Amino acid sequence: MTSDAPLSGAPLTGDWQHAASVDLMLDACDTWAVVGLSGDPSRTAYAIAHLLQQRGKRIVPVHPAAADGRLVVLGEPAWPTLADVPFALDVVDVFRRSQFAGEVADQAVAVGARGVWLQLGVVDEAALRRTRSAGVAMVMDTCPAIEWRRRGSAV
Repeated sequence: MTSDAPLSGAPLTGDWQHAASVDLMLDACDTWAVVGLSGDPSRTAYAIAHLLQQRGKRIVPVHPAAADGRLVVLGEPAWPTLADVPFALDVVDVFRRSQFAGEVADQAVAVGARGVWLQLGVVDEAALRRTRSAGVAMVMDTCPAIEWRRRGSAV
């Protein structure tokens, strides 16, 4: 958990892509759990996880289909839940519908993640308040590819 003061004092509405939170996650966080990542290369989660790897991030697939211990995605073993991952996670990147995102954000806080990233179209303001109140960076309704592009980086 981080105690970065601007995160807890940041206004919520209109600040879903809090710049300090984006910077922290893109620049200082290396291990990204990707919740909802399956082995289907046609899914957006797969493309973004691959991009994260290209940018030097370690990805950790999290998907219920990993319960049998045999799911491997982009060369990484998958885990059925965040709580099952046996090592520290920096960021939890959420590819789930908004109605499920808050529960995942709460789990991310519980496992000690430094940041929570809700992908495009995924919004839960109550989860944003809870997560930031816990001192954990969070952004929503954006994508690392968009944020890298916004910085002028080729994607």
